[in-house]
Amino acid sequence: MGTTDELNAFSPATQILRALSKRKISAAELLEGYLRRVARYDGDLNSIVIRDFDRATRDARAADERRSAGDASPLLGLPITVKESVDVEGLASTAGVTERIGHQAPGDALTVTRLRQAGAIVMGKTNVCTWLADFNADNPIYGRTNNPWNLDLTPGGSSGGSATLAAGLTALDLGSDLGGSLRIPAAFCGLWGHKPSAGIVPNTGHFPGSDRPNPAFPMAAQGLHARSVSDLEVGLNVITGPDADLETAWQLRLPAARHLRLKDFRVAVLPAMQWLPVDGEIVSALNTLCDGLRKAGAMVREIGPAGVGDLRDHYRIFRAMMGFTVSAHWPNAVRERMVAAKLARQEEFHAADAHGFAATAPQLAGWLGKCSLYRSAWREFFREWDILLTPMSLVPAFEHTRVPTADRRLQIDGKSVEFDYMSFYPSVATLAGLPAVAFLTGKNKAGLPLGLQAIGPLLEDFTVLKFAGLIENEFGSFKPPDGYDGDLA
Repeated sequence: MGTTDELNAFSPATQILRALSKRKISAAELLEGYLRRVARYDGDLNSIVIRDFDRATRDARAADERRSAGDASPLLGLPITVKESVDVEGLASTAGVTERIGHQAPGDALTVTRLRQAGAIVMGKTNVCTWLADFNADNPIYGRTNNPWNLDLTPGGSSGGSATLAAGLTALDLGSDLGGSLRIPAAFCGLWGHKPSAGIVPNTGHFPGSDRPNPAFPMAAQGLHARSVSDLEVGLNVITGPDADLETAWQLRLPAARHLRLKDFRVAVLPAMQWLPVDGEIVSALNTLCDGLRKAGAMVREIGPAGVGDLRDHYRIFRAMMGFTVSAHWPNAVRERMVAAKLARQEEFHAADAHGFAATAPQLAGWLGKCSLYRSAWREFFREWDILLTPMSLVPAFEHTRVPTADRRLQIDGKSVEFDYMSFYPSVATLAGLPAVAFLTGKNKAGLPLGLQAIGPLLEDFTVLKFAGLIENEFGSFKPPDGYDGDLA
């Protein structure tokens, strides 16, 4: 057995799995090919920061034996990577926090367990930012990860496996998303990234979080980066299901996609926020896509949910809830310092962060009540519409920086914008737990990928994935960055 002309390092995972199934390549040979690519390219990228190659090699050989014995598990022999903050037995899960140096996970996260049971081969762990609280992949433990499209730029974060996948060093990447940590890296690296509906993928075994079922983090979600929507669908079928304390009774049956053809989709486009500029080339890409959708027969209209307005209050609640979530493990001294720093900014969304850091039980209960109201508004909205389109990010991939996020500004078409506003478009889906897919929509004049976001009704992940897949088929699939061949030999 050996590699074929049709198969290369950038092939969709579904194509790789077909080749494995047909014995055109063995799992051991495939893994060896990816490991050679890691040796060739990852010195410049620094993307797989924890390597588990010996165990992966043993697992690949075992996968070949399983296949010879008739095993047809859905991911059998597929090399994957896992975000550093997700537990893999025996490996660190620090989230880039120096106080956790020396930590070793006692077991696999439940998502990793399911991926292994499906036959996936875990090669290692990909980089993050400290506390998963930035849109880069840089921390004092592992250093920075570079974007394969331009090494001077960030690949996004906190799920830095976007660089690994875009460079063809892995076939699928497991990450996590709260404020866009999967979706923005996908947009920065020309990939597809899926944040699942709240509650359908367990968060057990994620730091920050818990190695036990963790309902206190309602907005965070584990999900996948991929080079094709079909890979997201295969992976989602593997990782969805009950958390550990619900396995005896809880079942999940996600609805099928509402439509199978672009012309049948009713597509809403979120109106521009007058208070929040977006890079002009991203706006142009959105407008071009809308024109293409209309030509394909889809109904397209600029509209948002009734009663939500310009989403300022929606975003304030999100920032407060995110502040509560990310600060749960902070020492009191850190909390007090951060609250004071945020309030000193005298800016409405920084104040919302501070309120989240110092939340009282009545405040949290009030925010959860507002989340329920917003969820109801979205439910009504999606009775009339199938998809909501938005930008994915305010800007394309930006230069590396270690300037604290509170001191950064984005320059967008002559306007200076708070860096933290980068979380606005991810928040549109996150606050109500809606499924969302970041997808490729071409490049800007500098040759950098541009990404948009498709949001769908709660628990209708396959509607969003079907729409994104039709976009991929009709308007363009993944293309590798310059300088990275697809050779697996």
